[in-house]
Amino acid sequence: MPLFQPPARTPEEVERSKPLAIPPDQVAKMTEKEWYERAYQGDDVAQLTVRAVLMGSVLGFFLAFTNLYIGLKTGWHLGVAITACILSYALWQGLLKTGVAKTPMSILENNCMQSTASAAGYSTGGTMVSAIAALLILSATPENPQGEHLAWPVLAAWTVFLAILGTVLAIPMKRNMINQERLKFPSGLAAAVTLQSLYASGAEATRKAKALAISAFVGALFPPLLELPLVQGADGKEPLMPASFHIFDWLPALGTKTGPDGSPVPMKPSDWTITWDNNPVMVAAGALVGLRVAIWMTVGGIILAYGAGPLGLEAAWVNPSGDTITAVTKGAKAWKEVGLWLGAPMMVAGGILGFAFQWRTILRAFTGFLKKGEAQSGEDVVARTEVPNSWFVGGMLVAGSGVIVIAWIFFEVPLLLGVLAVVLTFALALVAARATGESDITPTGAMGKIMQLTYGVLIPQSATANLMTAGITAGAASSSADLLNDLKSGYLLGANPRRQFIAQAMGIASGTVATVTGFYLLVPDATALTGVGDKPPAFPAPAAQAWKAVAEVFRDGIGSMHPMHQQAIAVGLAVGAVLVVLEQVMPKAKKWLPSATGLGLGFILPFQYPLSMLAGAIIAHVWTQRDKQSAEDYLVPVSAGIIAGVSIIGVIVAAINNLVLSGGH
Repeated sequence: MPLFQPPARTPEEVERSKPLAIPPDQVAKMTEKEWYERAYQGDDVAQLTVRAVLMGSVLGFFLAFTNLYIGLKTGWHLGVAITACILSYALWQGLLKTGVAKTPMSILENNCMQSTASAAGYSTGGTMVSAIAALLILSATPENPQGEHLAWPVLAAWTVFLAILGTVLAIPMKRNMINQERLKFPSGLAAAVTLQSLYASGAEATRKAKALAISAFVGALFPPLLELPLVQGADGKEPLMPASFHIFDWLPALGTKTGPDGSPVPMKPSDWTITWDNNPVMVAAGALVGLRVAIWMTVGGIILAYGAGPLGLEAAWVNPSGDTITAVTKGAKAWKEVGLWLGAPMMVAGGILGFAFQWRTILRAFTGFLKKGEAQSGEDVVARTEVPNSWFVGGMLVAGSGVIVIAWIFFEVPLLLGVLAVVLTFALALVAARATGESDITPTGAMGKIMQLTYGVLIPQSATANLMTAGITAGAASSSADLLNDLKSGYLLGANPRRQFIAQAMGIASGTVATVTGFYLLVPDATALTGVGDKPPAFPAPAAQAWKAVAEVFRDGIGSMHPMHQQAIAVGLAVGAVLVVLEQVMPKAKKWLPSATGLGLGFILPFQYPLSMLAGAIIAHVWTQRDKQSAEDYLVPVSAGIIAGVSIIGVIVAAINNLVLSGGH
């Protein structure tokens, strides 16, 4: 099989490349034998073409910035496949009209394109917003608050090997989960339906692409206004627009802080980050996240500002070394520490217990993998189209060895424990992939926490090893689940899975370049994640904060912590567990129950972020109630466009600030 195929050129080839006449939801019900007989488009139909991979690599490169930016802000990762499909179709139609392109890109080419873009934009960034960011925070000390970055060759190699590991882990799962058990993989189905609708109605695709482009342009206006120092202010150059408006300072606030003359001064709501954020990116993110989580994030922030935070400001204790530490002396950071130790345990308990309640899914994951599937079609065509297990073995040897060696040399993970981490990663990725197939939720956070707890027992003295072994599992599990979503989309469109797998693997290169470069530009040092003095962090990185908190507990022991932090951990664990149990015993009332994830994030994030996300979620809810069809058509393109515009231009502005205006320092 040649690596790349020529695109369709003759009328006959173009005709063979047309979309299936069978809609994706009907293909989803076919047995493997029926699929090969009625849906498979054949070995010779163009799909893995140079232009498809190039388009996916370019789009994925830019979309990687969106996930990095949003991940560092909120801890979430957003799928990029549907956005890439809309952009690719619209861009190629434009190239056809101008004469640059001679033939249309087929639906199967676009399917390969979205696999490449998805690998670049989604699969390579997860470790940056969790383990790597947490490692940078841990490296900061009072003497060196900026911390120390990993050398870029180490970070790039780590990212590549994790992405490859996650990609090859999906190989032995694909036929069982997609062909034979026919798991839903809802995001893969949505991508297939989107592609079918784009090719059925060019006008619809044009409208969606136009909405995305306009919203991206609007979003792109904000980073220069908010972050480039262009005008002379009282303390030097400052941006044209303030990062936030203190429009809530007329409200009462609790607590006092030390004034310029040393006397106590009543705190304002803005001291508790109760402000309006002028960056629209979190409004767009809230529109995608939904009303329930956004509401409880906001509630968590209010409880922190008017309950736990003020209590933290008043707390004092004598630490084990005999030094009296008064929270008031830590200024605005006291509330953040209390919030972290409430929110992180809440998310840990909620994630792991929620995962445990999926025991049927866990059991099916292992029994389904071990069960030998029946041959429902000619084994010759299966062998010709499916990804061979030899690729799995070779990929595991290469990627697994790379991960183990880097973890041993740079991250304090003994070789045998590195091997164990890779073995456990395969088992947990198997469960994560099945959870994605059944529910469209990849429990990446729970996977990471399980590994943190495991290695917290095995090597509690090393927070670095704790973080990076968890990073192996979280990164690889999310990559394998993402690939299976893409393979499901291809399956519903009649694509060749082996060619799509190759397209997915090719996206790793551009994604690595984008995420590694973007991480260094957005986070020049640890203060971007921790803040400076009373100034909140540019990127709160809640996932990293939660991972760091768990690693520190194992490293230092809970007895060395402030008594209030110990109490906060107990309360957070209890609340997270109770909320998950309530969801299980009262499933019909779930939408009215507090969200453990939402509450936990509300305690960790600066308040302006949950507030903006709540505004976005309300807008999305009202839009859907008033015009459901319009919301279904345009909510995702508009939200994704704003996020893309802010994120991509935000990285460019960060480069200008860090490399040009700062003199390269």
